[in-house]
Amino acid sequence: MIRTLARFTAKFLLWFFGISLALIVLFKFVPVPITATMLMDENSVTKDWESLDNIDPNLVAAVIAAEDSKFCTHTGFDTEAIEKALEYNAKGGRIRGGSTISQQTAKNVFLWQGGGYFRKGLEAYFAFGIEKIWGKRRIMEVYLNVAETGIGTYGAEAGAQRYFGKSAARLAPIEAARMAAALPLPKKRAVIAPSGWLARHGNTIRARINVVKRDGLDDCVYD
Repeated sequence: MIRTLARFTAKFLLWFFGISLALIVLFKFVPVPITATMLMDENSVTKDWESLDNIDPNLVAAVIAAEDSKFCTHTGFDTEAIEKALEYNAKGGRIRGGSTISQQTAKNVFLWQGGGYFRKGLEAYFAFGIEKIWGKRRIMEVYLNVAETGIGTYGAEAGAQRYFGKSAARLAPIEAARMAAALPLPKKRAVIAPSGWLARHGNTIRARINVVKRDGLDDCVYD
């Protein structure tokens, strides 16, 4: 019985690693056609894949400023954020924004939304894989094409068309900042005419875009 279970587990792991590795390699070159989040979306899905060459650098700088300022220097994981999360969890609290862009991309492409240690473990596995195989530029390109940018709206191009009626290749800094500000809760956060905290948050991201560009925090995307 134990030997049979061990044999089954070994075969399952071999299949899992083989298939997952094949998908990681495939999506290094091929646009991601669909994600679990899109399949589970109750709304009609709008998406339009675009090369990173056709996405304004303002949006790249904005998501780095808003989501992951260490994107170009970490290896997929922000250890400081992880330590803070563990500390908060130990106290029974929660922390937001601990996941890197690499982790969010891994989750969006290969997994499902929601928490749990099992999914987080798989997320770490896929984040490690895409860091090693895709590299930073491809991770950013995929992230900006599969991230939910509004109700039933996925990717930078679909979001730019929805909110501003123009291509993602021509986003003004404040437009990019407002899209980035809405990313954590795209179904609830307004991109057009935000107010209160959200408006201030967008303005802060707008100011940080200049810092990202000045300090080369987006260099790994364009090198």
